[in-house]
Amino acid sequence: MLDVPNLRGEGGTYVRWKNLGEHTVYENQWLRVNLADVELPDGRRLDHYLIRMRPVAMATAVNEQDEALLLWRHRFITDSWGWELAAGVVEDGEGLAEAAAREMLEETGWQPGPLRTLMTVEPSNGLSDARHHVFWAESAVFVGHPQDDYESDKREWVPLREVPGLIAGGEVPAANSAAALLMLHQLRLHAPGGSAPPSPSDGGTSPDSS
Repeated sequence: MLDVPNLRGEGGTYVRWKNLGEHTVYENQWLRVNLADVELPDGRRLDHYLIRMRPVAMATAVNEQDEALLLWRHRFITDSWGWELAAGVVEDGEGLAEAAAREMLEETGWQPGPLRTLMTVEPSNGLSDARHHVFWAESAVFVGHPQDDYESDKREWVPLREVPGLIAGGEVPAANSAAALLMLHQLRLHAPGGSAPPSPSDGGTSPDSS
């Protein structure tokens, strides 16, 4: 554990909100909206809505020219356009890497080579327990026109050297994709050897989707 003094409250204790229990107020096949009884560090209690979600798997490939395969798509909720990695919900009984490869093929038409774990992010942990598991490959094979072509306006290989400027310019508004691309930018363009250290994928195990 990090020894950072300002992580602790008065008396040397950690400042932590406690979930005393929760119940579901709405659910469907993708998510549950729960109402939690939360105790604050000073003893006060409050009701807090939260969203329990299925895990999401994401994937891209980076070619020899240090270009990442991305989708240019519109998000109707925020009415915004941006570059994103292929992504989707992990199905029951499906491994994380397996889901990431499936989503990349369905959304881009490219089958990734052996996948490596890049990172796991919690994009909205003040509201939901969503975890996005990001994978990447150093090769991909074009299979054909993407099955889910309605997901994006176009699919392109985008130079990693352009990533900081794209993010600064608002062209990668999704936090999960921005984090993944910045990591790949660092690994491929600035890390010794130009590649990430060996990292096994999830090995095909099934995540807890509860």
